[in-house]
Amino acid sequence: MNSKRSVPDIKNVNILFTSVGRRSYLLEYFKDALEGRGKVYAANSSSDSPAFLAADEWVVTPLIYDANYIPFLLNYCKEKNIKCIIPLFDVDLPILSRHKEEFKKIGIQVIVSDVQVIDICNDKYKTYKFLKENNISTPKTFLSYEECFEALKSKEIKFPLIIKPRWGMGSIGVYSAENISELKILIAKIKREIEQTYLRYESQKDFLNSVIIQEKLNGQEYGLDVINDLRGQYKTTICKMKCEMRSGETDCGIVVSDKELKALGEHLSRLLMHCANLDVDLFKTGDKIYVLEMNARFGGGYPFSHMAGVNLPKAIISWLLGESEARGCLQEKTGVKSRKDIHMVKL
Repeated sequence: MNSKRSVPDIKNVNILFTSVGRRSYLLEYFKDALEGRGKVYAANSSSDSPAFLAADEWVVTPLIYDANYIPFLLNYCKEKNIKCIIPLFDVDLPILSRHKEEFKKIGIQVIVSDVQVIDICNDKYKTYKFLKENNISTPKTFLSYEECFEALKSKEIKFPLIIKPRWGMGSIGVYSAENISELKILIAKIKREIEQTYLRYESQKDFLNSVIIQEKLNGQEYGLDVINDLRGQYKTTICKMKCEMRSGETDCGIVVSDKELKALGEHLSRLLMHCANLDVDLFKTGDKIYVLEMNARFGGGYPFSHMAGVNLPKAIISWLLGESEARGCLQEKTGVKSRKDIHMVKL
């Protein structure tokens, strides 16, 4: 879907991460990969972002949907000689994607996929339609109670069902309904939650249809890091079996070798031609693979790939410098099991 992108000719790389939140580990990965060839800058709309502590410098920005957000970033990038922007939050992706040509004009590459790719990934109903159109198995998905009720009557689906925001992130507003009464109540509840959180911004596109209903699958859950270069050309797929989940993210996982999953990752890469990482959630049920969701950014599952020897930050820096990635840079070691830890930081 992406046209081929030009990569600026640069020798030193200052990188700005936007909407950093708690992604301290990602900033540390890039600092290590830079090896003194640039600084890591962090931006967020809240001054209480723990990842600020991992940055060389940080700045508090206007809110993403504020009219001053892009002008603020443009001025900050000029001031700090930023050469690359990496957004880490779904809400940030479409905004920066729409404005990436403005940054390109002043020599800054925004590592973000094209708008149509972001739209497919952020809108879970469009994800469903995209997968169906390309003959990729995915859970049956409905936009309305009426549609879902008819499917229940015809026994096309059965309870329990998963109800969640159409434009959602993490575990916000994700519930399981066991019967019709719960289904009705939870649809209304999720709409209230959307209105009370940052999910309301993207949901304004179609608030009436801002909740989706999906069949619930049983099986083993996996995550993929589908890695392209900065021109959208396929590099590799890293497969991770999810052992434990917490708040919508993988808490414990193991990197595995799976030819079917790798082939699926390559297929998705060639369909989307996304930029850098595509985070994919899927289920294996029996001998069938179902894709649940896709995120066109570094996902919460990337650290498991990194712990297994993959170094996408190092590859990205090589690509920014117009070089090929180091040999083995994107090669995983299978069988590596990792778990996320919790630690406190003083703000």
